[in-house]
Amino acid sequence: MKISKLFTFAVCFAVFISSCGTPPQDQVTLPFILVTSAPNASPTPTPFQPSLATLTPPALAEMPTFAPQDTATFEQPPASPLPPPTALPPTETLSPAQAAVVPTALPPLTTENETVNFLLIGSDRRPGGTSHRTDTLIIAVVWFREGQISLISIPRDTWLNIPTVGMQRINTAYQSGELGYPGGGMALLKETILENFGIRIDHTAMIEFDGFRNLVDTLGGFDVPIACPYTDWRLIAPNLDENDEDNWQLFTIGPGQVHLDGDLALWYARSRSKSSDFDRERRQQEVIRAAFQKTLQSGTLSKIPQLYNDFSSAIVTDMSLGDMLRLAPYAVNFTNANIRGYYIRPPYVQPWTTDGGAAVLLPQDSLNSLLVEATTLSAYAAARETITVEVQNGSYFDTMDALAAARLNYAGYETTVSPADNRNYGNTVLVDYTSAQDPVQRETILNILGTPSANVLSMPDPNRKAQYRVILGADYESCFRPEDLTH
Repeated sequence: MKISKLFTFAVCFAVFISSCGTPPQDQVTLPFILVTSAPNASPTPTPFQPSLATLTPPALAEMPTFAPQDTATFEQPPASPLPPPTALPPTETLSPAQAAVVPTALPPLTTENETVNFLLIGSDRRPGGTSHRTDTLIIAVVWFREGQISLISIPRDTWLNIPTVGMQRINTAYQSGELGYPGGGMALLKETILENFGIRIDHTAMIEFDGFRNLVDTLGGFDVPIACPYTDWRLIAPNLDENDEDNWQLFTIGPGQVHLDGDLALWYARSRSKSSDFDRERRQQEVIRAAFQKTLQSGTLSKIPQLYNDFSSAIVTDMSLGDMLRLAPYAVNFTNANIRGYYIRPPYVQPWTTDGGAAVLLPQDSLNSLLVEATTLSAYAAARETITVEVQNGSYFDTMDALAAARLNYAGYETTVSPADNRNYGNTVLVDYTSAQDPVQRETILNILGTPSANVLSMPDPNRKAQYRVILGADYESCFRPEDLTH
């Protein structure tokens, strides 16, 4: 495994999967709230990251193949309450005989000629450290010709069979591989994912704390639509000693579209003291989506030489510059509705306590159905991408339109954002411009937005670029759970 130029993967992946819709509009972001002083914090690992541009696509026959290998401050209205998390069932203790059983390897779910599969890894290694736990693992299954992407978040405590090692947490696979497995840690991690999930990994990229933070700052940060307010412990300043509890304060971010610099993006993507690994998976996918949006900005391309020269030691990848350049033209196939998010969480895994007392997550039979859906090209999703919903903010809460648009994107609808005629709407309004006036499609859109009682106006107009318009009122609640949305 070689250490390649940072540019090879961190930039390329966002380019390929970046949306090609309307560039993000300037938004007023919400204030951050420091609440109180601190506990005993135990920081945890973190993400990935990207950025770039688009080119004219080649003929499909040329598709390459790969060997498997400012914030303004103003008074906030009351925040939308976060829906209660799914209750976890009690942990079970398996017998030694059950625990010793090695699962049968799954057959491959994707083929080499239909997808290119990436593994994005966040490492917990710090300057001068030797630890290589890979606590952030996100698989990206990409159909370049068709313009679809599936992101699959894997919990670090997933208990599975690691080849040549046996049953262990997945976040130990890389470290075990570095101790003598042919090809090293990346090779063992790829083999572990193939055997347990049936997903071939073509390219990998691992980034560490400082590299991620510096990469985001080099890109100028990016805007993240944060639908639910999030509170957790955060260092008062990034240069303070994290082992001193007096250096920590509770910090709240959102709801609203918020501009994140490197330090804030790192905190948002890795913190979990007051939430869970499952919630962290959701936030990490939010950050990835925002990074894709950042690639729409023309200034990103000019920063490639700086990224190339400054971050060669920040990322470990098996992807070459040539690989990136061959795939980049296909970015024009993607829109802001192309990314489907999948999260391995209960009921697909269940808590279990090992004989040694370790709390882990056991994959369940239902996980296979989730993986099959995530690795199957979706005609259903393609149909939704043909529908454009124009979102307008008729409420007094700034950036609410960005939050609703992102919510529709999660469900597979392409969106545009435009100003409302006024900001005094009490109730949300759905305007149906289609000729069909399909009540089922209306209901679907309203249910996705969580506003089934919205006012509906029938105004058939086949000349409209957007088939539907949503005008958000004061009744709109921004908070939602992506895993609850159908794709």
